[in-house]
Amino acid sequence: MAYKSLDAISVSDIQALGIASPAAEKLFKEISDIITHYGAATPQTWSRISKRLLNPDLPFSFHQIMYYGCYKDFGPDPPAWLPDPKTAGFTNVGKLLEKRGYEFLGSNYLDPISSFSAFQEFSVSNPEVYWKTVLDEMSVSFSVPPQCILREDSPLSNPGGQWLPGAHLNPAKNCLSLNSESSSNDVAITWRDEGSDHLPVSCMTLEELRTEVWSVAYALNALGLDRGAAIAINMPMNVKSVIIYLAIVLAGYVVVSIADSFAPVEISTRLKISQAKAIFTQDLIIRGEKSIPLYSRVVDAQSPMAIVIPTKGSNFSMKLRDGDISWRDFLERVNNLRGNEFAAVDQPVEAYTNILFSSGTTGEPKAIPWINATPLKAAADAWCHMDIRKGDIVAWPTNLGWMMGPWLVYASLLNGACIALYNGSPIGSGFAKFVQDAKVTILGVIPSIVRTWKSTNCTAGYDWSAIRCFGSTGEASNVDEYLWLMGRAHYKPIIEYCGGTEIGGAFITGSLLQPQSLAAFSTPTMGCSLFILGNDGYPIPHNVPGMGELALGSLMFGASSSLLNGDHYKVYYKGMPVWNGKILRRHGDVFERTSRGYYHAHGRADDTMNLGGIKVSSVELERLCNAADSSILETAAIGVPPPQGGPERLVIAVVFKHPDNSTPDLEELKKSFNSVVQKKLNPLFRVSRVVPLPSLPRTATNKVMRRILRQRFVQREQNSKL
Repeated sequence: MAYKSLDAISVSDIQALGIASPAAEKLFKEISDIITHYGAATPQTWSRISKRLLNPDLPFSFHQIMYYGCYKDFGPDPPAWLPDPKTAGFTNVGKLLEKRGYEFLGSNYLDPISSFSAFQEFSVSNPEVYWKTVLDEMSVSFSVPPQCILREDSPLSNPGGQWLPGAHLNPAKNCLSLNSESSSNDVAITWRDEGSDHLPVSCMTLEELRTEVWSVAYALNALGLDRGAAIAINMPMNVKSVIIYLAIVLAGYVVVSIADSFAPVEISTRLKISQAKAIFTQDLIIRGEKSIPLYSRVVDAQSPMAIVIPTKGSNFSMKLRDGDISWRDFLERVNNLRGNEFAAVDQPVEAYTNILFSSGTTGEPKAIPWINATPLKAAADAWCHMDIRKGDIVAWPTNLGWMMGPWLVYASLLNGACIALYNGSPIGSGFAKFVQDAKVTILGVIPSIVRTWKSTNCTAGYDWSAIRCFGSTGEASNVDEYLWLMGRAHYKPIIEYCGGTEIGGAFITGSLLQPQSLAAFSTPTMGCSLFILGNDGYPIPHNVPGMGELALGSLMFGASSSLLNGDHYKVYYKGMPVWNGKILRRHGDVFERTSRGYYHAHGRADDTMNLGGIKVSSVELERLCNAADSSILETAAIGVPPPQGGPERLVIAVVFKHPDNSTPDLEELKKSFNSVVQKKLNPLFRVSRVVPLPSLPRTATNKVMRRILRQRFVQREQNSKL
């Protein structure tokens, strides 16, 4: 749609959007006043309009003509939000820079906003100073302090270095500790169950959380498992699963994270790889009128001993397998110890604390261990980039099976903030009301959720003004949808956040000390360096626009250094270029650096894709689709971003055995693909389109060139919109 410049918009243009005459005239006058003071097309103009004029009750079409009218001739990456010099000094990083900016940057220090990029570069070149400072700011305690922050023994054979060598700690103990930033009466978790929207939100204080975690930790010890044993969690992210997660870590065991959406075969694979000795699960999940079985899936997965938690509102009467334990029996063994503090098991910094899974380019998921340092990376990202601090209430619809689940636990509790959990679907008005009633200050999203909110308008009438900041991760976002999202909270900033399970957080993100552009990243995360590889395989110069495969500096605090079922060096370093004496770390996404210094993500460079915030390999999808119909010779699964931006859509290219004979109806075949993918892989995945081809493009060594297919499909999508 073509938009008029702001100074060409008339009262009748505003009225045409459904705004009554008196209100339209008032808005026109206010627009004219802002243009008089700031011009018709500047970031300051948009900042004043978004803060003074726009509110969630006005038609979104009015928001659009204001935004696109202001930036009609601006070019790429117009800022949708500007930091305020008056409040910048109250952010976590702002306060630190106001106090120690000259110490870090010398005479180059000006103010928190002007000097933010220089401070990010300082964090990379001075890891010893930077990480000691941030860990002190977050009041992280060690039972044995580290000998230093970073030890680089051999940059080529051990590219990631040794972080916090000699240190002993327990991250769950740090989450539950009382210090100058936290007291026993602080609210640690607030929540609501779906269907209880008329009731006040429930709250658990830090003291109550400590007591519950200690009880579960004692009960875990009573199972008689070896210290360091792996214990799985296959549950929704609710109060009990958070308590269980913290108790496993506190007692010195290792969490195995399994998403509650997985089919039995996927559960079984993860249990076998991790060698889990027990699993926590619920009997079922209740979503509205639907009951989704969990315990039966665990049984079908032939799991080890299961501890089964009854779902609130369910009438649990299922007979347990021999050796399985009900939640009540599990806790009753140690009732006499309730209220007694559990002595946390402090372990070396390199000890495993959590095993998570990320799809690679083969059918078996990569098993990625988080060590005791990884939670500190997650919390530091939150402290620096989302500005999470004491008093914040943080909601992020996710699951402990994905990295953002553990991330949410540590990002909140290690920074003295409260976790906000909605035990139900996040895509309806119930969740929107929970955000209002819980007074959420930091709201995390994935773009597909925002798209649903926008299309159903389920947030209408709810007050989200308590939100200070949005976070977004998991998928590529869309400008219009995120403009709409900002408008729900009176144009609070959206911090894009992109990383990976193997990083424990992000490598690229945004900052409250920088202008934020929609669907774009403004900075590498603190302590991280980024490289965009040119056609020759080597980095293009920094600050030069370009697009290519992204590589990372190898020295990243908290990043993985091993895989349970793979060669870590081969996966992340083999074949990568050496830059300034250090080998770069492979990531695999294609990124663009723009002329204004922002970054845009353009999907995977290898044969994986991102569907609904979940990374999945093409091979896993193709294995199921190939067997869906006897007429199929082979398939290729491709993630294709829509022309207007946003999450990838799953397209299946199909080669039939006998294309000249009768072949299945493509719509029926799509239904078959969806059925098998959702049943055997993930119910959240959906095939968008089926495309018949005479053959698949291949390399000389007979590998399918999915990237070529992706380019063709993207071009086809773009042409169809012309």
